[in-house]
Amino acid sequence: MSDELGVVVIGRNEGERLVRCLQSLSERAHRVVYVDSGSVDNSVASARRLGADTVELDTSRPFTAARGRNAGWRRLLQSAPDLEWVQFVDGDCEVRDGWLETARDYLRAHDDVGIVCGRRRERYPEASPYNRLADLEWDTPIGEAEAAGGDAMVKADALRRTDGYRESMIAGEDPEFCLRVRQLGYRVMRLDVEMTWHDSDMMHLSQWWKRTSRAGHAYMEAAFLHGGNDERYRVRQAASILAWGAALPAAALLPVAPSGGTSTGLLGAYGVLWTRVYRNSRRRGMSTEHARLYATATTVGKVAEAQGALQYIANRIRGRGSELIEYKGAESGSAED
Repeated sequence: MSDELGVVVIGRNEGERLVRCLQSLSERAHRVVYVDSGSVDNSVASARRLGADTVELDTSRPFTAARGRNAGWRRLLQSAPDLEWVQFVDGDCEVRDGWLETARDYLRAHDDVGIVCGRRRERYPEASPYNRLADLEWDTPIGEAEAAGGDAMVKADALRRTDGYRESMIAGEDPEFCLRVRQLGYRVMRLDVEMTWHDSDMMHLSQWWKRTSRAGHAYMEAAFLHGGNDERYRVRQAASILAWGAALPAAALLPVAPSGGTSTGLLGAYGVLWTRVYRNSRRRGMSTEHARLYATATTVGKVAEAQGALQYIANRIRGRGSELIEYKGAESGSAED
């Protein structure tokens, strides 16, 4: 692999998943930086044993995925100033055969593309309905895209000119970074090529709920940051979250007598939403079983997303920053209307 390419892996307490991640890179990349966010397991020792240049983030500052990625690419460019491309990988992912070469060659051949990503798949989609939902979320359209996720290859020029990721964001830092890269005139492309296997390891409703709530937080923060631009970035999604996840439930809880029974009837709107998402999912090729699961998660998830969105608004009113909590698994969510 070319010396013009480096890889940044971020993680926290990933255990054997980090070992698999670094092993998937061992013969494919000459320059690998692992950035650790306060792990209390053997992650740091494992990374060093496997030959990764290891950065341990200062524990006096809150951890975010964005902070980890920035520390990683800056370390790479410090040691290799002429580096042209940086592949970002989450520590719970494995890089598939051929991806690094394919992505590098694509960026080399397309001067107007700043970020390229491929197919991310769940390693164990059958392990739980929550893993299955993550796998369905990864199945996104091929071609020019608005954003890429945590696994993507980025031109070093785009990192230098944007100064990387916004470190204060607890979630949604990848789309926000992609927006600023697109504003430079670059395009974001998703290729129909296997890129990474991801291991969500979501076995409980509470994990999914927290992940979805954080997505709502991310949508709202992005709307406040960039909603005034020409594309009204994330404004529609944020409005949908507040309408379906906050305003409608609040109206439905009004006493029946003063509302003439209208309040309870509002709950029927969720059936309309469920049906619309189900039909759209079937048209996109999902099986009946998967479409039902996705429609149910999207409908119920509106409340979880609203919880995160309202938390961001409350923090903003109080003059506080993002509620900085553990970042793992934060890049999810569906603000589908």
